[in-house]
Amino acid sequence: MKIIDSIVTEAAGIAAIRRDIHAHPELCFEEVRTAGVVARQLEAWGIPVHRGLGTTGLVGIVKNGTSSRAVGLRADMDALPMQEFNTFDHASRHKGKMHACGHDGHTAMLLAAAQHFAKHRNFDGTVYLIFQPAEEGGGGAREMIADGLFDKFPMEAVFGMHNWPGHQVGRFAVSPGPVMASSNEFKITIRGKGSHAALPHDGIDPVPVACEMVQAFQTIISRNKKPIDAGVISVTMIHAGEASNVVPDRCELQGTVRTFTLEVLDLIERRMKQVAEHVCAAHEATCEFEFVRNYPPTVNSVAEAEFARKVMEDIVGADNVLVQEPTMGAEDFAYMLQAKPGAYCFISNGDGAHRQMGHGEGPCMLHNPSYDFNDDLIPLGATYWVRLAEQWLARAPA
Repeated sequence: MKIIDSIVTEAAGIAAIRRDIHAHPELCFEEVRTAGVVARQLEAWGIPVHRGLGTTGLVGIVKNGTSSRAVGLRADMDALPMQEFNTFDHASRHKGKMHACGHDGHTAMLLAAAQHFAKHRNFDGTVYLIFQPAEEGGGGAREMIADGLFDKFPMEAVFGMHNWPGHQVGRFAVSPGPVMASSNEFKITIRGKGSHAALPHDGIDPVPVACEMVQAFQTIISRNKKPIDAGVISVTMIHAGEASNVVPDRCELQGTVRTFTLEVLDLIERRMKQVAEHVCAAHEATCEFEFVRNYPPTVNSVAEAEFARKVMEDIVGADNVLVQEPTMGAEDFAYMLQAKPGAYCFISNGDGAHRQMGHGEGPCMLHNPSYDFNDDLIPLGATYWVRLAEQWLARAPA
């Protein structure tokens, strides 16, 4: 691997910052302390900082030379509302809050790159270091854009990176096209007519209506959309009734829908509403249908994904740059890719063997209470950021 020596030299100090952030997790739009840690480091290295973008987001600005060209590198900062099982020294000190997705590590990798940029500005142009709040459901990327991210900091392209457990350290994955799904939620309230359980003919039972509806939704996946188009409907909650001898007057369904394209999402939403209304009508019930679109699909630009792949291959070799298998998880970097060309890649986090004494039971997977970011990734991830920015600004404009 061709890792930058000066980044390796400083890696222990950056890892200490990462562990400090891990020990003090903050939820979406609450990242005041984390943003302060980041801003103080950037300013100490002589990098100007614009704070308060998208509530708690910030942008570091590294300029060199006379070129007007610019590229953006993004890391997320927020934690998850879950209890950590780990008991090592840098475990969360805040009950019910945990860096279980590695955003502390993402922040650390971009800080390591920033430290190198501050000392070795081997480029002509501007690198924007985007530290984003509220990826975990808050839509922080959307809020930063609404606050003028791309107007105040015009850039040709923007790139993001996420750690990915289960593959050995030293590997990346990137591909063009959809790499993460849209995330959407639905709530359907079926209204019938309550009755005594011994006299069901006096009422309209919403429970069998709900059962029929759940089964019918799966025909949308198997019979309405093209088999080659990915889509998932998951009914994850069904609530009805309060007594065993009473037919309830209402039943509530909730769940999620995931797709890789907006066209498939449009189809699923339309057909779900039709199915819900007509199944209810067939049983003389009614329903209220709510469908909320959260994050859109994360779709990598073709040229930018291929550019990122070449940068990775220069660092770790072609055999260690994998095809990025799309996942039905969602990511709000999607909003940035809707506004700008770019690519979102994965960096392998290992199998969990890096965790110190005192880690919780269970695997080191994302959103797991026993998770911890692998600090061995910091030099590699930072090297990728540095080489990506340097080579992007050195290339001929498209």
